[in-house]
Amino acid sequence: MSRYCSSFNPEIATKIFAMFALTTENTYHLYSHPTDMRMSFDALSGLVRNNLGNNPTSGEVFIFINKRRDKIKLLHWQGSGYLLYYKRLEKGTFELPRYDASVGSITLSYSQLVMIIDGLSIKNLQRRARYIPLAMPVNQF
Repeated sequence: MSRYCSSFNPEIATKIFAMFALTTENTYHLYSHPTDMRMSFDALSGLVRNNLGNNPTSGEVFIFINKRRDKIKLLHWQGSGYLLYYKRLEKGTFELPRYDASVGSITLSYSQLVMIIDGLSIKNLQRRARYIPLAMPVNQF
């Protein structure tokens, strides 16, 4: 046991980790215009509200990338406040999917987000067929 944490509780640690986790359950919106990375919580939530017409406290994740495409911020409302994830590349750029710049944002899947952040090429990707079980009807009595 550490002298700094004499009562480590793995259950609490799991809840704290889950609090900062982004998952496939989230909806991701990539803002389609370059963003000034000096913006923080209030300015980014203002972009979401005023430019996208979305509610920044909806629980959806809003993604912002700067003009040089070497910085990315993710704004996420979680329960009682905003979380802001920020990554700066030391070398290289984030590759973005093709999109119509006239739209405010495009929706990304969790997989696409991970590929952008990890630096994987997302051009010419095709999703392979996968089995998706249908929802079973609930027995009515």
